[in-house]
Order: sequence, then C-alpha cells, then structure tokens
Amino acid sequence: MGNIHTCGPNETLVISGGCFGSTGKNMVTGSWAWAWWLVTDVQRMSLEVMTLNPVCDNVETKQGVPLTVTGVAQVKIMKNPELLGIAAEQFLGKKEDEITDTILQTLEGHLRAILGTLTVEEVYKDRDQFANLVREIAAPDVGRMGIEILSFTIKDVYDNVEYLASLGKTQTAVVKRDAEIGVAQANRDAGIREAECEKSAMDIKYSTDTKIEDNSRGFKLQKANFDSEVNTAKAEAQLAYELQAAKIQQRIRNEEIQIQVVERRKQIEIEEQEITRKEKELISTVRLPAEAEAYKVQTVAEGMRTKTVEAARADGERIRLIGAAEAKAVEAVGRAEAESMRMKASAYKQYGDAAIMSLVLEALPQIAAEVAAPLAKTDEIVLIGGSDRTTDEINKLVGSLPPAIQALTGVDLTGALGRIPGATMVR
Repeated sequence: MGNIHTCGPNETLVISGGCFGSTGKNMVTGSWAWAWWLVTDVQRMSLEVMTLNPVCDNVETKQGVPLTVTGVAQVKIMKNPELLGIAAEQFLGKKEDEITDTILQTLEGHLRAILGTLTVEEVYKDRDQFANLVREIAAPDVGRMGIEILSFTIKDVYDNVEYLASLGKTQTAVVKRDAEIGVAQANRDAGIREAECEKSAMDIKYSTDTKIEDNSRGFKLQKANFDSEVNTAKAEAQLAYELQAAKIQQRIRNEEIQIQVVERRKQIEIEEQEITRKEKELISTVRLPAEAEAYKVQTVAEGMRTKTVEAARADGERIRLIGAAEAKAVEAVGRAEAESMRMKASAYKQYGDAAIMSLVLEALPQIAAEVAAPLAKTDEIVLIGGSDRTTDEINKLVGSLPPAIQALTGVDLTGALGRIPGATMVR
C-alpha cells in the first residue's frame, strides 16, 4: 500500500524509486501524488524566494583602489521541469542555508571579477549599470544550477583610503569654481543686459508716450463721436422706450380688460352656479318636501278613500244584512200580525159589532192619552171669551173626536155607540 502526498504552489514533491526505477523520478508542484510504502522516497523542495546579501571587502578596481561593495539579490528555484530536475539533483536534501551559501559564493565571485574591470567612478556613478552587468554575467552560471536571479541591486559602495571622499572634494572644488565663474559672468551679463534693457525701456517709454498722446487725441475725438452717437442713441432709446412703454401700457390695459371680462364671465358662471345651487336647494328644501307631503297626502287620501270605501262597503253589507234580517223579522212580525188580524177578523166576523166596539173602547184610553199628551206639557190653558163659553169649547173638542177616530181607525164611533142597547144619541 502507500500514501497520498500533497504540496502547495510554493514547493515541489520529488518522488523517486519504486515504479520509477533507479534513475527515474516524479516531480509534482501544487498538487498531489501517490507514493508506495518502503519502495519510494518522498522529499520536498521549497520554491520560495531566497534573499542574499553578497559582500566584497577591499576588492581592487581597475585603478587599483580597494572598494567594499554590498548588494541585495533575490533568487529562487525555477519551475521549468528540466531546470527543476537539475535543481533537485544539486540541492535536494540540503537546507536553505546551504543552498543560499552556494549561490552567494557564485554571486560574490562574479562581483569581484567585474569590480576588477571597472573604475571607481564607473562603479560609484552608475550603480544600476554595474548591477545589471553582474546579473547578466552571473545568470548563466546560477541558471545551470536551476536558479533564477529575480533582482540584483548595489546596496552600498565605500572605501577605507578616502578615495571617494577625495573624489568628492575635487568635484566640490570644481563645482565651486565653476559656480564663482558663473556668478561673475552672470553679473557681467546682468550689467550689460541691464543697460540694454534700460535703453530699450527709455525708447519704449518715449515711443509709448507718443503713442499715448496720439491715442489720447484719437480717444477724445472718438469719445466725442461716441458721445454724439450715444446721446442720439439715448434720445432714440428714450423715444423708443416711451413708445414701448405706451405699447406695453396698452397691452397691459388690454390684458386688464381681458382679465375683467374673464372675471365677469367667472362671476356670471358663479352666479349661474349659485342660481343652480339655490334651485337645487329650493328643490331639496321646498319642492321635494312638498312633493313628498303631496305624495303622503295623496297616499293618505287614497288610504282614507280605500278605508272609507271598504268601510262603506262593510257598512252597506252590514246594513244589507241588518235590513235583510229586519225584513225577515218584519216579515215574520207581519205574518204574525196578519195571522193575528186574520184571527181577530175571524173573531170580529163571528162576534160582529160587539167585537168592534170592544176594540174601540179598548183603544179610547190610548187615544185619549195621545191627545192629552201635548196638554200634559202645558202649564196653563187660557180660554178667551168669558167663562160661559168653557162648556161650549169642551163640547166642540169632544164632538171632534169621533170623526178623528173614524179617520184613524175607520170605525164610526158615533154609529157604534148608537147601536149599543139602551144608548141614547144626544144631538
């Protein structure tokens, strides 16, 4: 069996032995790989950047001046498969310090060799060119070890014999001398230039004054023309302004009239709306209530008419029923009375005048009561004509009773009384 090994992008797995034979190997960067137990060897090699600080002490230049140079280099193992295999062959199993020491010695050797071909001024004044030269010469050698130089810069250059300081003093003196000469020449040139400038300034001043006078005269003439034109333009503008103002006032008046017309129209519309509102208000407050009251009265009247008609119908039906009942009752009473009268007639026929007389005599008290009824309500009777006429008046009154009885009953009371046995007629 075996294990799975993984690695990040900053390192490489080197697997050898096993299926790869005695000379083969498998190199994996930023991935995984399978390794058999016992028969395969798994090692890791870093691909991270390594920083080197090469130092060359007291190395003589082309002029024989000893210089001390320090630099900074950034190197790393290249990822190209072929170069990565070369680096594995040379550095696999070594620590980072051992790898950097090998590369550092190579860089320092090339740095010493290059310093011997250059002057102090070339090294000191053009450090970038010096660094590029070291990188170009050292790159093939370290590349054959699978190493890539990412950057190389000169950090410091100094010496112990004060050559650089003397070179600086000489340069400083030359600079000071050139500066003093430059100042003197500048002062001279400045004086000459100042005189020339002053002369030019005076010429320019005179020319300018002349031009100013000419320009002033022309300005005044032009100003007079301008004033005339301006006054004319002002007068025209004033007239135009007044005319425009009048036109504007006229337009304003027209607009005011239009506004008044619109306001009047609006007032008329408002009044019409008010009239409509009042009509609606009268309709809602007078007409509609009146119509409602009329409808109510009409409805009540119809109800009363219907009630009256129904009541009349009910009364008519009641009266008809009562009348029918009374008619039946009267008919029954009439039949009873007729039967009674028939029986009485039969009896009267049987008994003759005696029966009739009996009936008359029975009716006389009632007749006398009916005749005397008005007299019962009389408090006092006054007979005019003297006391000797009382008997005559009473006799007349009594004498008028038989005809009245005959008229009421059809019975001749006088004849009936005369037929009574033993009765005597008094004339």
